[in-house]
Amino acid sequence: MTEKERVTIVGAGLAGSLLACFLARRGYRVHVYERRPDPRKGTTERGRSINLALSERGLDALRRVGLVEQVLADALPMRGRMVHPVQGGSDFQPYSRTGGRAINSISRGALNNVLLDAAEALPGVEIDFEHRLVGLVPETGELTFETPEGSARVTAEIVLGADGAGSAVRGQLLGHGVLTESLDFLDYGYKELTIPPVGGDFALAPDALHIWPRGTSMMIALPNPDRSFTCTLFWPTSGTSSFASLGSPAAIEQHFRTHYPDVVPLAPNLVDDYLHNPVGLLGTVRCAPWQHGGRVGLLGDAAHAIVPFYGQGANCAFEDVVELDRCLDETADTWAMALPLFDVRRRDNAEAIARMALANFVEMRDKVASPVFRLGKQVEHTLERALPGRYVSRYELVSFSTTPYAEVQRRVRRQHQLLGVVSVGAAALLSALGAVAVRRRRRQ
Repeated sequence: MTEKERVTIVGAGLAGSLLACFLARRGYRVHVYERRPDPRKGTTERGRSINLALSERGLDALRRVGLVEQVLADALPMRGRMVHPVQGGSDFQPYSRTGGRAINSISRGALNNVLLDAAEALPGVEIDFEHRLVGLVPETGELTFETPEGSARVTAEIVLGADGAGSAVRGQLLGHGVLTESLDFLDYGYKELTIPPVGGDFALAPDALHIWPRGTSMMIALPNPDRSFTCTLFWPTSGTSSFASLGSPAAIEQHFRTHYPDVVPLAPNLVDDYLHNPVGLLGTVRCAPWQHGGRVGLLGDAAHAIVPFYGQGANCAFEDVVELDRCLDETADTWAMALPLFDVRRRDNAEAIARMALANFVEMRDKVASPVFRLGKQVEHTLERALPGRYVSRYELVSFSTTPYAEVQRRVRRQHQLLGVVSVGAAALLSALGAVAVRRRRRQ
């Protein structure tokens, strides 16, 4: 292992653990600090898992460190959306034109454990748990942690914050006045429920992401290897039909019987889960810059947290790690150049997926049950078959390619403009042909 700077990573979640793997393979000595106890030795916090939809961007990152097969062993492929109306049968909507492509449902905890094991097995990697960052001097790299044994101070040559949406590193940089921050929270929260196996088997089709769209709210369910489903309610936090409006067991059960009638017989612990699982916040985090002095940097949710409605949060964070690795390649491991380059390369893409994730929330809760929406998807798949490689849907580009998010937005915009021109031209042609036919009939 070549002698390089000692890199400190704050956060041993998904992004931090994967980043440790990438940097260790480059020859860096890596020390990771995590505020939580080791998640491999305890139970997860109740109602805080939110299963992940791992797709091509995340898989591409895992391939680069030889972990994709191990991770997918604990994943279940979902080939489309299964839409559950209030009345009537469910409707399956494949993600791709062939129905063969899938995103992968995986437990956040299971994935984190694989990445922690992989990082810890590499030479030069140390991980300390129960270390909560309470101080950072950006100019010197001095960090202060609170631990069960008391306060601990270390000095790092490079500090990378991969500590999530509530990043302590970002908070320290904000406190020193070296970045600006904006937090845009939705008037929605999330709460988890569970659908257990029925007779030892899945209660619902296991190869789909299940959605119960209800206009201003929705529920989703993702399958687990133990044949259960993790369900997540995305509801308003106030008003009628919101988390605030349901407090008693009778009211909860009545609400679900009215709005989610097919769920009630499948979720025997529904009321208990609802009453005892917490309500989480949903929002978008923006800050600038993502680095300071070429010595302290942010990535993943610490730099640009997004809402979960495109299933891209972890995928985007993993892609951050790949891009930072690429920047280190291009700058010969010169951090003072690599961190600013990373900021330039990823900022537009992070903003693009933040906007698309918000738009997809509207699609999932309001549109997927609409006949017009279903017809539009059929037309889209028809165009993809007729124009392979030239017309590609937004979902296909986001979930099944590594096309930069900002380029996805530009390409989809061009496709829609072209379709608009073609539609107008076709309408004009039909109108002209109709006029010719009328004149012919008159002469006759």
